[in-house]
Amino acid sequence: MNNSIRSILGSASLLLLLAACNNSTVVYNSLNEYPAYQGEDLELTYSSEASHFCLWSPGAEDAEVRLYKDQRDTTALSVLPMERSDSGTWRVMAKGDLKGIFYTFRIKYHGNWLTETPGIWAKAVGLNGLKACVIDLEETNPEGWLTDKAPAQKSYSDIILYELHVRDMSINPNSGIKHAGKFLGLAEQNTKNEEGLSTGLAHLKEMGITHVHLLPVFDFRSLDESKPDDGHYNWGYDPQNFNVPEGSYSTDPSDPMVRIREFKEMVLALHKNGIRVIMDVVYNHTGGPNELSNFNLTAPGYFYRMNADSTYSNGSGCGNETASDRPMLRHYITESVKYWAREYHVDGFRFDLMGIHDTETMNMVRRELDAIDPGIFVYGEGWLAGGSPLAEERRATKQNVPKMPRIAVFSDEFRDGVKGAWNDNKATAFASGRPGLEASVRFGIVGAVRHPGVEYSLVNYSREPWAMEPLQCINYVSCHDNQTLWDKFRFTCPDASGEELVRMNKLASAIVLTSQGVPFLHNGVEMLRTKQGVENSFESPDSINQIDWSWKSANKPIVDFHIGLIQLRKAHPAFRLSTAGEVVDRLRFLSSGDCTIAYVINCEGTGDVWKEVFVVFNGNRKAIDIDLPEGSWKVYLDGEKVINEGRHYSGKGKLKVPAISAMVLGRS
Repeated sequence: MNNSIRSILGSASLLLLLAACNNSTVVYNSLNEYPAYQGEDLELTYSSEASHFCLWSPGAEDAEVRLYKDQRDTTALSVLPMERSDSGTWRVMAKGDLKGIFYTFRIKYHGNWLTETPGIWAKAVGLNGLKACVIDLEETNPEGWLTDKAPAQKSYSDIILYELHVRDMSINPNSGIKHAGKFLGLAEQNTKNEEGLSTGLAHLKEMGITHVHLLPVFDFRSLDESKPDDGHYNWGYDPQNFNVPEGSYSTDPSDPMVRIREFKEMVLALHKNGIRVIMDVVYNHTGGPNELSNFNLTAPGYFYRMNADSTYSNGSGCGNETASDRPMLRHYITESVKYWAREYHVDGFRFDLMGIHDTETMNMVRRELDAIDPGIFVYGEGWLAGGSPLAEERRATKQNVPKMPRIAVFSDEFRDGVKGAWNDNKATAFASGRPGLEASVRFGIVGAVRHPGVEYSLVNYSREPWAMEPLQCINYVSCHDNQTLWDKFRFTCPDASGEELVRMNKLASAIVLTSQGVPFLHNGVEMLRTKQGVENSFESPDSINQIDWSWKSANKPIVDFHIGLIQLRKAHPAFRLSTAGEVVDRLRFLSSGDCTIAYVINCEGTGDVWKEVFVVFNGNRKAIDIDLPEGSWKVYLDGEKVINEGRHYSGKGKLKVPAISAMVLGRS
């Protein structure tokens, strides 16, 4: 079986692919000639009277559906031969009510029957995602689901993203969460740690963030769902079934309905508490052996890009990359996100290695989601992890953001300008006292739009702005990848005192939360999260990845600092300008010294209670004096804490800014 696929995919050219069509033969000179099918009935259409199965596999010589009474059975209850139909599809109808029956597809290809697959469109699967299941999706809806609505959102400029991993959030015993490591753990109300401070969902609500960004929660392959508590861990960037929730996060992975219902309960609880839900989606590659992916067991070779020598291209760095520029993968990605938005009420999508996808696909995703809800947020990593045959001008990278309206990408210019190069644990940056990176930080402060106050020749990674509007820029300093912010500063500044390290963390977060664009926070940054120096913790144990809720008690002043910053951002539209024109017209940088950035924003006409705001960041390890514009100012952030009502500043002309700190002053 495997050798047969390899013989096709390894040939110098994919020519003369033959497919038997009853007594005739369909000839495809290349995979690009495969007909596309745009119908909405692929995989399974269920009713209590009959189940209709539809498989798109133009190159198959034969196809069948295999029915199983139990997911653990190895012998099929029945085998249903499929008939070739329109546009490369195969169909069969089974009369009667098949609810609860498991099934797989199998195709004959190049003279051999391939391994069974649940199909690429499966919406319910059993243990470890090996067999699909016939269910009635309406029966998975929790009470109140049909009236569930996303929390109000006026503009993308109001978004505050908070990235977390489902298991990390609740697995520590001090979380006080009953369903530790599960979807339901994020749905539990009013949980507390041993010291009585809020945890889990209650903590998210207390923080004031608007959107939770969930690391992959679709069905991934690296964990054995029959042993969910055996200590194994993974981030989930190894996709298996893209349209089904991950079973290890459910209370019963063997029941196909449970993971679906519990995912919906989690979304419902987050919505009721004012928080929207973002899914981290990984359509750029598949996990496991290439020959055994559901894509290759359905239409061998079609869904992947190949190099000129017929080897798999590897823009993902994971052994393969998908071909979004092919019509059926473009259709698949678009229909998949629409399904999550409609069936699961998901409010946004973060595309992993979005640069592997083409801009046309991403624009189609944006258009189709707009038809459901224009408030759905779409963003991604504007880069690849390796080379790709896809032409650079077609890639959904940050350089091509102008070709993708209302789609955002991460600013690594800002990230590394604030905290230091991601791949160098000795590299200091603005927040740790290194001069020369002010332009890179300014780049993010203005939301990556063109601004006269940014000297682009000095920006670390981009010599030109790439955002058309500030809402296309995600500003961040830490995420699941690489060192946590606390660990990064510990390694880059071994001579710094504990107090200085805390100040660096607070300064970095202050820059994120007062900059234009969309701020992004990594789970635990507010409580000085550590992964004990492990950078790539994708399969490290809970002891490395978990949120230890005693950190919140030990670092409560830092937690309160972050809460105050979020409240400050929400209270003042000056930090949430929506257009490039506003940023250029209203934000003006002032001259300042090394490791210092100062600017004013004209707030009049924005709806802000301030007429003007003055912001200064001091990355130096000593206090500085800086010129303060004329006027009657109040201090709202004094370097240590946020002062909601403001404190009158009595000084004239000069402002003393403490070492490694941020200050915000407002003038009404």
